[in-house]
Amino acid sequence: MLFSVALFHILLFGADLLEEYFLQAIPTTYMDMKVLRARERARILDMSSIKTNISKAYVLSKPEACSKHEIFLLVLIFSSPENLSRRNAIRKTWANVTNIQGYTTLALFVLGEQSSARAQVEVIKESEQEQDLIQGIFLDTPENQTLKIKRAIEWTITYCPQARFILKVDQDMFANLQTLVEYLLNLRTRPEDIYLGRVVHQNVPSEESQNGTFVSVKKYPGRHYPDHCSATAFVISQDVARKIYITSGEVPLSLPPGIFVGVCARAAGVVPVHSSRFSGERRIWYNRCCYQYIFTSTVSETSQLLQEWREMNSGKDCTFLETYYGLVSCRIMTYLDGLKASRVNAVQKEALYFSD
Repeated sequence: MLFSVALFHILLFGADLLEEYFLQAIPTTYMDMKVLRARERARILDMSSIKTNISKAYVLSKPEACSKHEIFLLVLIFSSPENLSRRNAIRKTWANVTNIQGYTTLALFVLGEQSSARAQVEVIKESEQEQDLIQGIFLDTPENQTLKIKRAIEWTITYCPQARFILKVDQDMFANLQTLVEYLLNLRTRPEDIYLGRVVHQNVPSEESQNGTFVSVKKYPGRHYPDHCSATAFVISQDVARKIYITSGEVPLSLPPGIFVGVCARAAGVVPVHSSRFSGERRIWYNRCCYQYIFTSTVSETSQLLQEWREMNSGKDCTFLETYYGLVSCRIMTYLDGLKASRVNAVQKEALYFSD
């Protein structure tokens, strides 16, 4: 019986151990001259002389946002302009954390423009009230999400160069800033070249639609894209933001956002590090003690986010056993939800095939 219990837990959590091992990107074994030049250019990069020109790329830029604080973690939440209700929910829940163990976190929302002038007036009103919006001069469409990342990185290294780490996260995510900061504090011995998230391994270039755009093999001639973190949420250190900025000029904006960042990082010799505590695009089945351990999970419904946050902040701490069994239930239920979703997709595809 003890053997069966042990085997069950090995099978349950062994996948995480294998994932951590096999999904680690292959470390760079050498630095060619092009990579070394990119890293040196990033090291000596000075944005002060071009601040004026850069400011012209934003409708709302909030250049003073970081000026009064020593920022440990800058949180850039990618939001659509019209989704005010979600931004308000995030402000009330997981982004409403500004100090963790004496270290400052700052959450800002990154937007593009809307085609409607009336809607833009509402965004400006929100900005005046909340003081936490960055808005670039580009339409906030699926095709422009890669440009959005590029503009966010440009803004960061120009106006918030003192931020030690940057978390890029989508608006439909839950993020556990407390746990993430505690994890990052343990990286003091290795404060540079941090590119952390849920690694996508050996993604193959194809003509498949991604985020509303089509990615052609011709646009990326390699057999596989470089290993890269899912664009739903990832962490980079300030030096990596500078390196991505330096190499981004030679990488096509037609690539999907996560792949774009991965290609830029690879060009600067930066290797993504996998953590299964990032959910990627998955919805992690909710359990209070489980959510106090993970870094991110997709939570599509705003009402669900508010409800789960209230329960998480009920004042109850999780014991070691509660955390352990919370993770067990999370793992099992998320797996079962995945099987259910796969069956639904298979039925839909079969129905579509026969209807044709």
